[in-house]
Amino acid sequence: MDSSSASISHFRLSANSFLSRYEPLALLLVPLLSLLIAHSLRSFLRRLSEKGLKATLLGFIMNAVKLVPGVKRYIDAEKQKVVDKLQSDSQSKRVGWNTELPSTGLGTSVLEKMREEKNNDPVWQGKCSGTVYVSNFGKILNSERLFLGCFGTVYIGGSESDGHFSVINEACSMFAHTNPLHLDVFKSVARFEAEVVAMTAALLGSKEISSGGQICGNMTSGGTESILLAVKSSRDYMKSKKGITRPEMIIPLSGHSAYDKAAQYFNIKLWRAPVDKNFKADVKAIRRHINKNTILIVGSAPGFPHGIIDPIEELGHLASSFGICFHVDLCLGGFVLPFARELGYPIPPFDFSVKGVSSISVDVHKYGLAPKGTSVVLYRNHEIRKNQFVAVTEWSGGLYVSPTIAGSRPGSLIAGAWAAMISLGKEGYLKNTKAIMEGSRRIRKGIEEIAELFIVGKPDMTIVALGSDVVDIFEVNDVMSSKGWHLNALQRPNSIHICVTLQHVPIVEDFLNDLKESVKTVKENPGPISGGLAPIYGAAGKMPDRGMVQELLVDYMDGTC
Repeated sequence: MDSSSASISHFRLSANSFLSRYEPLALLLVPLLSLLIAHSLRSFLRRLSEKGLKATLLGFIMNAVKLVPGVKRYIDAEKQKVVDKLQSDSQSKRVGWNTELPSTGLGTSVLEKMREEKNNDPVWQGKCSGTVYVSNFGKILNSERLFLGCFGTVYIGGSESDGHFSVINEACSMFAHTNPLHLDVFKSVARFEAEVVAMTAALLGSKEISSGGQICGNMTSGGTESILLAVKSSRDYMKSKKGITRPEMIIPLSGHSAYDKAAQYFNIKLWRAPVDKNFKADVKAIRRHINKNTILIVGSAPGFPHGIIDPIEELGHLASSFGICFHVDLCLGGFVLPFARELGYPIPPFDFSVKGVSSISVDVHKYGLAPKGTSVVLYRNHEIRKNQFVAVTEWSGGLYVSPTIAGSRPGSLIAGAWAAMISLGKEGYLKNTKAIMEGSRRIRKGIEEIAELFIVGKPDMTIVALGSDVVDIFEVNDVMSSKGWHLNALQRPNSIHICVTLQHVPIVEDFLNDLKESVKTVKENPGPISGGLAPIYGAAGKMPDRGMVQELLVDYMDGTC
């Protein structure tokens, strides 16, 4: 036996002799207790660095006190008394508020109802600290109407659009001075927001899962903010539930770029999972990315690129089985799919009726036909939504709490969204949905008759993506642009899409004729046209270094802002 073996043998005998004095159970418990102490110490130090000594000590004391039988229940009951007292006035006034879309829209008479609501607001002129920063605002509104042409990509068209635009602009003008940050002053706008949220929730399964109205939410400035808030709420909710401090989320390749923005803003690792051969989210691929740090998975109904609904039921089951959050992006489909389903179209499950769905984003400024800058984020319960809010207690400016990313928000847009929904009503949305779904069918049929083109996947809604193995589809897009069409360029695969709205319904044949001519032009004269985007997309597609493409985009944006 060499010296090293002898030393090891001697150490083993000495160690066994020393440990033989102790009970086996004690030997087992000591390392476990050491791990527990180390974990508690690490938690204490992390909280100390985040909150400071005073808040940390107070937190530990309060947590210890709550362990005493009955104390936590007593504290929660006392806290609820204060909340109930603060909310009692507003809750009593909600009796009679709209919780669903009216069956028949009010049309232009909605404006008279809004004037009544406005007249019931407190008299604020000259008596508010800040809030309204102009004088004689009422005279300004009476002397000239503020045109708020804020529809961006237009989702309404035809002879009826003039009347709808007029109603929305009148509503926006009437409440252009309001700010829902000041709930005590602009009570009418607070009601409008609550009703928009409630009516939207009713469309998306709230009645099916809870008679107590657990579905809750807020209005936001658009789909991106709705998605950002849902991601932030999921991150903080999962931190409180599972202690996840290095959060990760998983989205399909077709998921909106707003999730990339959320990942950068909130320091979340983002995984993009491939889609299947039908361009739907691949559930198995998403499953492979789930780990102990996963806070959220995402599905779209439909996805922006191809108008295809992801397997929401399967994704919901996956989220439930792992106890993680599941967000459904209904920004495009929220004001189409419920009505399409009622009209008899084969729409798969997509809303809160699906077990596992924890949050939903839906844009009112798309097919809801509200002014640009209006969206809704919804949550399955208040426990998740509370993580959306920011409350500040130590500011010299007073106690502060805000539900969304923006502090001040334009009450005019909230009023415009409410006016759109109440003026159209369920009948109006059903009529519109039938028109755009039929228009989409006609466009798909027309594209299928153009030999050089193919449709990407099988669209479920009103987005039709088309590609080609014969001609450069981006060159086709440039020729279409020269004819006045503004279509979206896509990649993986290279394609373009048209999002069909009411403005397209009367001119479907014009679109198809221009598309046929554009394909013919490119086929006979291949090569990019001057000033087109085809060279940019072609170059980007050939660059293996995506960081270089990212720099190109940032430089482009930096030069245009």
